[in-house]
Amino acid sequence: MAILGIIGGTGLTQMQHLNIQKQSRIATPFGEPSAAYVHGELYGNEVVFLARHGNPHTIPPHKINYRANIWGFKELGINDIIAVAAVGGISAEMKPAHIAIPDQIIDYSYGRAHTFFEDDLANVTHIDFSYPYANLLREALIGAATQSNLPVSTQATYGCTQGPRLETAAEIRRMHQDGCDLVGMTGMPEAALARELGLNYAALAVVANWGAGLQAGEITMVEIEQNLHEGMANVTRILEMFIKAY
Repeated sequence: MAILGIIGGTGLTQMQHLNIQKQSRIATPFGEPSAAYVHGELYGNEVVFLARHGNPHTIPPHKINYRANIWGFKELGINDIIAVAAVGGISAEMKPAHIAIPDQIIDYSYGRAHTFFEDDLANVTHIDFSYPYANLLREALIGAATQSNLPVSTQATYGCTQGPRLETAAEIRRMHQDGCDLVGMTGMPEAALARELGLNYAALAVVANWGAGLQAGEITMVEIEQNLHEGMANVTRILEMFIKAY
């Protein structure tokens, strides 16, 4: 039976109802992953969960060892990964606590180790990244959301910024002009690294706040936490429905 990998972001450092069987630490050629991989059973299916920012949540987005995280999933025999992420909303549909299943990415990050293909190569290696998310996984997530009676956006462009600071209002205006619907800090190079290793990867994005300048006043952590509480509860419902049918 296939084993599902789940990466939890801000607001999801552990899975409720997961019957934990063991935890494993993976030594990779790229260093240590963010945390131990938590192996368990959920609704009759095997799941391996990883807290992207560590558990407790201490690793900022630009310091995450994305290569080690994805390599570890490959070492464990995982072929399918669902990545959960907290994001900001840019387009009008992406209001706080809303959920999106993105289909495109624009990468604004910099200085991150973003490829496995850079040293001791026999040939320069390129991957096709026209469509960065695995369509079959996206369709299954959309189906799970429909079965859960939860409204989601089934198409969205995720703009990945460097962090850990939030964006300026001018940066959000530029991202809107570029076609971004969402802004987050962890979507890249995670998605590209999964593609390099031949892993199927899709994302569930929870809107934690409006992007800078799209509402009056400053963005506060209190606001973000309140919206994540509601949004992550719905993400959990979608994941549970997805896992039941996996």
